[in-house]
Amino acid sequence: MDAILRSAGWLSPEGLRRTPLAIRAGRVDDAAPARAYALDLQGHVLLPGLINAHEHLHVNAVPRLRQGRVFANAYQWIEAFQAHFADPAVAAALAVPKALRLRHGGLKNLLAGATCAAHHDPWDRALDAADFPIALLRGHGWAYAPGWPQYGPSLRESFLATPPQRPWLIHLGEGTDAVARAELGQLDALGCLAANTVLIHGVGLGEDDQSRVIARGAAVVWCPSSNLALLGRTLDPRRLHAAGRLALGSDSRLSGARDLLDELRLAASIGGLDASDVFDLASARAADVLRLDRGRLRPGAAADLIVVADRGGAPADSLVGLRRADLRAVVRGGVPSIADPDFAPWFRAAGVATVRVELDGRPKLLAKALADPQLLALEPGLSLCEPVAPARAAAGAQA
Repeated sequence: MDAILRSAGWLSPEGLRRTPLAIRAGRVDDAAPARAYALDLQGHVLLPGLINAHEHLHVNAVPRLRQGRVFANAYQWIEAFQAHFADPAVAAALAVPKALRLRHGGLKNLLAGATCAAHHDPWDRALDAADFPIALLRGHGWAYAPGWPQYGPSLRESFLATPPQRPWLIHLGEGTDAVARAELGQLDALGCLAANTVLIHGVGLGEDDQSRVIARGAAVVWCPSSNLALLGRTLDPRRLHAAGRLALGSDSRLSGARDLLDELRLAASIGGLDASDVFDLASARAADVLRLDRGRLRPGAAADLIVVADRGGAPADSLVGLRRADLRAVVRGGVPSIADPDFAPWFRAAGVATVRVELDGRPKLLAKALADPQLLALEPGLSLCEPVAPARAAAGAQA
């Protein structure tokens, strides 16, 4: 459905534009379509959908470790988690079919305005579903971590198999001890520190390490909530941010924030960065780090966007600090996926059937394609307000 959105402004690469935002065939257009649905959004700001640069989509309903222990590195946390698999609540969460758990991770992101994510685990055919809730990083390479080679592809083999124009992701320096501090040198010695290398966490990176990362054109994904929960510390993001070599990720709920909006709020409060800076880490800068044609509203870009009430100041000031129920609408491909009830005419004009839901105590309309009761049952704070038939059960319960 073509549309013209007249708002207080929309955030383009050139800054806040006061002209209407035109959408044609699911993409931002530089000219108003001849026939289009016109929507008056005065008093609102339109922002590009967020990009979650680090996520494990399939484990967001798995309970965390019960003890609130601080670890010297992530490998100690992984070892502690092995006994946690015997917890009946963990076993029950992992008994849910993996396809449904992956879809839940997508929905979790969508509800918070993250319309694209980087999934740091083996690819699953369920991620290729045409109606998957969000877009995903594709064509990239990855390894899990230097100190945990038993999971995922071989580190050096996966790096060499990744085209240099595509990102290669690896957990690295996720700790505060000598093990974490040594990992960048080990990676470099293997020949795996290059311009397409994306290091997840990087808490153990010292000043010289950050200099080496910047000099090689590599980048780091900052996940402060997860770092503070597991390690009691996170990195100082300012130097990597200034160099354009930093993005933001939420990690999964096993250790990280509830969602990327919560991560934005924390990042703005502890990192010495303002709202515009941290929004950039989850939009344009994340797109640059992950080599995605996303994160900016410009002609030809996918019309994935967030509608928020204009709170004044810079555009990011209207988003950073909000919680997911505060978002007026989350839009994918030019049509709303979830929105406040007064957006019902937009759903109808787009031919999108909806169901009434409640999100954190607020009434919302959700695209019916996303309203499988089995899916919604996995997400705390989200509930149906009307009967909906369950979708066909996904086959295969995989861990």
